[in-house]
Amino acid sequence: MIQGSIVALVTPMDESGAVDFNQLKRLVDYHIAEGTDALVAVGTTGESATLNEEEHLDVIKAVVDYTAGRIPIIAGTGANATTEAINLTRRAQTAGADACLIVTPYYNKPTQEGLYLHYKAINDAVDIPQILYNVPGRTACDMLPETVGRLSKLKNIVGVKEATGDLSRVKHIRDLAGPDFAIYTGDDASSREFCLLGGNGCITVTGNVAPKLVHQMIKAAIAGDAETALAIDAKLTALHKNLFIQSNPIPVKWAVAEMGLISKGIRLPLTWLTQDCFEVVRAAMHQAEVI
Repeated sequence: MIQGSIVALVTPMDESGAVDFNQLKRLVDYHIAEGTDALVAVGTTGESATLNEEEHLDVIKAVVDYTAGRIPIIAGTGANATTEAINLTRRAQTAGADACLIVTPYYNKPTQEGLYLHYKAINDAVDIPQILYNVPGRTACDMLPETVGRLSKLKNIVGVKEATGDLSRVKHIRDLAGPDFAIYTGDDASSREFCLLGGNGCITVTGNVAPKLVHQMIKAAIAGDAETALAIDAKLTALHKNLFIQSNPIPVKWAVAEMGLISKGIRLPLTWLTQDCFEVVRAAMHQAEVI
């Protein structure tokens, strides 16, 4: 089971919006040096919505190659068409990903039975560990714990990223899915409590900016060391909030650029962070002692 601080990696781009693979390699090395436990390539934070299919797979393959087995790589392969999700998942497997993160179909709002059959089709088609991803705030589709429980019985479905921020779902899903099923949060602000309640880690945005602190905090929380986790999380509280002052990944890309790790590149319809937000995000970075 992959556990700990799993960073939803930004995709570096130049000012024209082209992917910068040299900076991507530098980011991978940076995260490994800082203690990040695993990386998600081309998730929401990696701008999966605006990369075309070939770019999507090129970034996954590059991250796998640059990592060279040092930490696990989870590929974002979700889509709102089941056939497209199967194709992306199959190609990510070929590219060498260790697992896939598959978001619920967005916009078309399937039923719970539709969700079950969607994920079952991917499970049956591609023999790679698969992590469900529930983020109703973005998809307008809430995969209920009972559906996660059903899906947990399938061979290749090994975990869920539960990004509702609802802490009661940790126990609910654990009771339905059992002790060997990985339960991750996608909500940085409640990640400490989530892991103290028995979660297995956080697929984190904040970890792009403060990877060492997030790794230490999540590790302490998983170990049940509430005091240490709270002390570390106090430094991260402002980042958890202010990295979402505009739509993700707008603030986090600005922050990583401010650290000198990437260029000022993002793809439309997303735009660069507006100047009125600079000091708010910068203050949060100072609190976390990353600048």
